[in-house]
Amino acid sequence: MKQTEIERDRMSNQNLIETVNEYLSLGINQQLDYDKFYLYSIITHSTAIEGSTVTEIENQLLFDEGISANKPMAEQLMNLDLKKAYEQSFIYAKSHADFSIELLCSLAALVMQNTGSTYKTIGGDFSSAKGDLRLLNVSAGRGGKSYLAWQKVPDRLQKFCDWLNAERKAVDKNDIHKLYELSFEAHYRIVSIHPWADGNGRMSRLIMNIIQYEAGVIPSIVKKEKRAEYIQSLALSQENEDSSIFVDFMLNHHTENLQKQIAEYKASMEK
Repeated sequence: MKQTEIERDRMSNQNLIETVNEYLSLGINQQLDYDKFYLYSIITHSTAIEGSTVTEIENQLLFDEGISANKPMAEQLMNLDLKKAYEQSFIYAKSHADFSIELLCSLAALVMQNTGSTYKTIGGDFSSAKGDLRLLNVSAGRGGKSYLAWQKVPDRLQKFCDWLNAERKAVDKNDIHKLYELSFEAHYRIVSIHPWADGNGRMSRLIMNIIQYEAGVIPSIVKKEKRAEYIQSLALSQENEDSSIFVDFMLNHHTENLQKQIAEYKASMEK
């Protein structure tokens, strides 16, 4: 690694840690209903990246009061399903359950429960609503990158689980920077495998947040306003076979999100 890259990584590490420490020292995470509304924000932005137009306020009313928004039902079901998946994922995180193909498919089934489809292919029939692994080949849009052949998905997904379980045990639990790097690397690896016909983006962000929740660090939100940069960083990492491009983007994006929340909190206190 070049000296400039080492210095950049050191500054990024320091910036992240200083921002997290200030966030915690201000007690932002101790506000009333913080966990609930922070989760609602995670869900809203994750589904927005996939095309949902449901806002955080609309999700709050939908989740807490059962009040439906004047939005397509498929979008509202997408948000309700993702909420169920997150609630189940917290149970897994608290129990420190090992990742397995069965666990991942059970979460994928929740993510796609009401919006998934049944597919009839040469490889056989499968349902994304049931969390089944894909039995067809997929690419990232017209003329985009072709993902792993479907026949290779189960073996690659098992290797991913083995890698992640080993890394979760080996990582220094006191090294915040390394914990975030692991969660972002896991996000990159699972979305690059693309195990399911639908819901891979939501699942990759969910897995990222499970790792963060288990580690006790502030979960990352991929903001819808950064959708283009987020997708571009993934594409560049895949094209160059270099996950650090995506990991660096996510580290910087998370730090910026926390800094914005700190600024908003301080402004509200001054008022």
